[in-house]
Amino acid sequence: MRKLLYKSATGIGLALLSPAALAATLQDEPATIFGQVQMYGMYAFIAFVIVVVTGVYFMRLRQDKRQTPLNEIFEEGEAIHSVGPDTPVSECVRLMTAGKIGALIIMDGGRLLGIFTERDALNKVLAGGLDPGNTKVSEVMTRDPYCIGPTTTVDDAMKLITRRRFRHLPIVDNGKVLAVVSSGDLTHWLVQDQMGEVQELVELAARS
Repeated sequence: MRKLLYKSATGIGLALLSPAALAATLQDEPATIFGQVQMYGMYAFIAFVIVVVTGVYFMRLRQDKRQTPLNEIFEEGEAIHSVGPDTPVSECVRLMTAGKIGALIIMDGGRLLGIFTERDALNKVLAGGLDPGNTKVSEVMTRDPYCIGPTTTVDDAMKLITRRRFRHLPIVDNGKVLAVVSSGDLTHWLVQDQMGEVQELVELAARS
């Protein structure tokens, strides 16, 4: 962000106060040059202030958005992709491919047993030389996955994903799985939200 501000301010200053343009003006119209320099300087200053204020605004906005609880960004009752513990790995992979998802929750009734991810399929099944059609997902799933509560903030969830090096987090409340959030979900939400804020700012500037 700082580099962007510096580059923007420098570009504006160079465009408005070009030495070549200033020298040409000095030769052609010396009587009016002082007033023009003042005018260009004022425009450069205003543009610089706008860039700085906008940068500070979005930096603070981004930090505020990161404090949003997860239960405000996922829809309650949203479909949870899950299978039973006896499901063959081949069927799990088929479901993941068809649904374009990176993980499945392994449930026994309403109880969370584990999670099966693309990493499990590669490291435990493919690398282990197991037959996907004859291997139950309960044999290769990640047992007792790390879970978070619905009031966990986006910032804390992202830090946890980064620190523990996994991509999916089940959101659990009183033993009930409410949703599964991924690093991609969180990143997409942050970027999408910021793009909306940028568009609003552009429209506001256009109406001014």
